[in-house]
Amino acid sequence: MVGEGAFALDPLVVGVILAMTLVTALTKVGGLWLLRRIEVSERFEAGLSVLPGAIVIAILAPELAAGGPAEWSAAGIVVVVMWRTESILLSLCGGVGAVVLFRAIG
Repeated sequence: MVGEGAFALDPLVVGVILAMTLVTALTKVGGLWLLRRIEVSERFEAGLSVLPGAIVIAILAPELAAGGPAEWSAAGIVVVVMWRTESILLSLCGGVGAVVLFRAIG
């Protein structure tokens, strides 16, 4: 490992992170390259526009289903913040902060 204590870096972990970064970038560039070469229908474009939200839901829904009062209360905070601000980033940050707070006091 390189470094000391809490800041030690395992070369394998760094390599895996760099490989994932490269694959992510290539996927995005490849997708953009492909979309420039095909005709995209309005329906397909509408599906692509909601995909990020669907991915977030797919990741968070199992955690919420298995969660307790802290998670459900934080989900309520997310809904209220989203309704009031219409900002996905702000609502997710509020939800993370709320679940941390609710778990700490609960």
